[in-house]
Amino acid sequence: MRRAALITILAAVALGLAGCGGAEEVGALPETVVGSVPKATTAGPTTTLKGNAEAGKDVFAAKGCGACHTLAAAGSSGAVGPNLDETKPAFDLVVDRVMNGRGAMPPFKGQLSEQEIADVAAYVAESAGS
Repeated sequence: MRRAALITILAAVALGLAGCGGAEEVGALPETVVGSVPKATTAGPTTTLKGNAEAGKDVFAAKGCGACHTLAAAGSSGAVGPNLDETKPAFDLVVDRVMNGRGAMPPFKGQLSEQEIADVAAYVAESAGS
């Protein structure tokens, strides 16, 4: 019984990680950060496009964002990346993270069009209540 539960859990984790996109390998991060972490800037958006939240809902689902992120509006409960309902990221931050990635999140620039990135950013920002 325990073995079946362990296999089920491992399969769920593997499927969740597979949905985070990108074919790039992500290495382990060091336990200790040497130096300082750059502070967030308020440089403005990295796109001039306006996002369409309805279209962004489809992008969020199609790219498997919910496998890594919790977002109540999408019915997702991923725990690999930040809980979007709690962090309430602003549009500009979502655009930056989706385009450039960070930490375990791969960059989607080149995989998604600039409009798709703006759309998913609008969906996340509006749905999370930022």
